[in-house]
Amino acid sequence: MSATKISAELLFQMAKSRRTIYALNKNLSIPTSRIQELVNETTLHTPSSFNSQSNRVVVLFGAEHDKLWDITTSTLQAIVPDDKWKHTEERMAMFKHGAGTVMFFEDQDVVKGMQASFPSYADRFPTWAAQSLGMQQLLLWTALELEGLGANLQHYNPLVDEKVAETWNLPKSWKLNAQLVFGGRAAEAGEKEFKPLEERVKVFGA
Repeated sequence: MSATKISAELLFQMAKSRRTIYALNKNLSIPTSRIQELVNETTLHTPSSFNSQSNRVVVLFGAEHDKLWDITTSTLQAIVPDDKWKHTEERMAMFKHGAGTVMFFEDQDVVKGMQASFPSYADRFPTWAAQSLGMQQLLLWTALELEGLGANLQHYNPLVDEKVAETWNLPKSWKLNAQLVFGGRAAEAGEKEFKPLEERVKVFGA
């Protein structure tokens, strides 16, 4: 079907399907190979400034996923006060209950290379790299939801960066940006509330 024949309403339907699902389990409704395919497709087709393609992705399943949340738990336990630890411990267990995690990184070598090649925009490339990762996160998150899974996006960087790089032998230039936890849906998201559009959108010249 030609792109011009597809209504934008389809895009909005897909956007509305993407919700933050915290209650996850390890029951995947699709094979891991399909998840890898979704990761590959979003990596290939996410826009990036000057086609820099600075996004990097690590996918963790099963015991490797559990290992990430054990690392995060032990890292946080060393810095969270005892009287606040119970809530943090429960959150860590909730993430570990998922089936996998996608970790998103920026390749700083690519970003620095773009800064050197286009010095007039040097201060903008880190922001543009982060924007590209944000677009990929949204695309993959939505794709996982459309395939019947649930997911939630977390940011425990930079606390776990060093241990993550060491554990999975990642290049030093890869800077961790976010962690997308996914799995079977053990519960649905609640009702979503919206702030008034009048406070958020301005239109001129219509």
